[in-house]
Amino acid sequence: MRVFIIAGEPSGDKLGAALMVGLQTLVPEVKFEGIGGARMGEAGLQSRFPMEEISIMGISEILSQYRHLKRRISETADAIIADKPDVLITIDLPEFSLRVAKLVKAKSHIRCVHYVAPTVWAWRAGRAAKMARHIDQVLALFPFEPPYMEAAGMRCDFVGHPVVTDMQASETEAQEFRAEHGISDAPLALVLPGSRRGEVGRLAPIFGQVLEPVLKVTPDLRVVIPAASPVEYLVREAVKDWPCNPLVICSEDKTQKRAAFKAADVALAASGTVSLELAAAGTPMVIAYDMNWLSRQIIGRMLKVDTVTLVNLVSDTRAVPEFIGADCVPERIAEALLQVMNDGANQNEAMRVTMRRLGHGGDAPGLRAAQAVLDGLSDHQTLN
Repeated sequence: MRVFIIAGEPSGDKLGAALMVGLQTLVPEVKFEGIGGARMGEAGLQSRFPMEEISIMGISEILSQYRHLKRRISETADAIIADKPDVLITIDLPEFSLRVAKLVKAKSHIRCVHYVAPTVWAWRAGRAAKMARHIDQVLALFPFEPPYMEAAGMRCDFVGHPVVTDMQASETEAQEFRAEHGISDAPLALVLPGSRRGEVGRLAPIFGQVLEPVLKVTPDLRVVIPAASPVEYLVREAVKDWPCNPLVICSEDKTQKRAAFKAADVALAASGTVSLELAAAGTPMVIAYDMNWLSRQIIGRMLKVDTVTLVNLVSDTRAVPEFIGADCVPERIAEALLQVMNDGANQNEAMRVTMRRLGHGGDAPGLRAAQAVLDGLSDHQTLN
């Protein structure tokens, strides 16, 4: 069996490596070609070029690198067509992946599988129909996604979310973290203002204002901020005048980050997959997010759901308070944070349900994804 696999971001590299290991478990003679990062390299892939070349974000970045990106898309599609693999697997990064799949389908009958469904359940539902023109199968991270993909004509398999396989800190490690940083048994809040420059710039000042009334009620509150390395300096600058003297740790130190998540009594976090990480650690949370005025207007009009917090969506509850866009007001967030600090246990069931529905306790998502790819190939060959 020969597989051409493409990832362009660290999260995709993690998914790709797990999928490769899953395929190697089920089909030991499998051979890989493609593009990926260090983790996929460890699983046996020799990347055709550095993954970072296609790992771009934002309209301005796409426009500035358009010619180079277009050339890499064309080169990759030509290589796939010439290689004639049994299956092409693209992982997230639709700006690159789906353009490659489109070119491949235009000149071949190679089966195309896309890992990570677009968020058509939240906004821009038309993306599913466009994908279906050149994608045969989708591997979904969330259990509510298959009907949206199937309605557009694609096979879709829910394979579980990688958060369920993330290592968690023990109670002992959490206590050691508290002792190491002189926190002892004081109340501890995690503050997570995002992993991108724009997010930190917008949210850090708001989150700082949130803490002011909270500290008046809970003066012994300690605050820990896990910061992604690309924005660690920005975070440190943004919080240097906060009244609580927060402890900033680097998110890349996984041991410290896991221990902080486990040790915390509550978290105030930007919207995103971090809510799933918090749920995995059993840390109750408040979610808040704001964007620039234009994005707020556009997305506000296009949004199809009444919550964007993944724990709420997966558990089919509204247990986690969220403050998005115009609702991202410090006073309101502070009130919710105090409520959760006093009674965070009411989120416990929603967090447990979320982890169970995402695949905790079952086969690893990488193995499930591999089996889904093989099942899709088998069904396709039977039909043809």
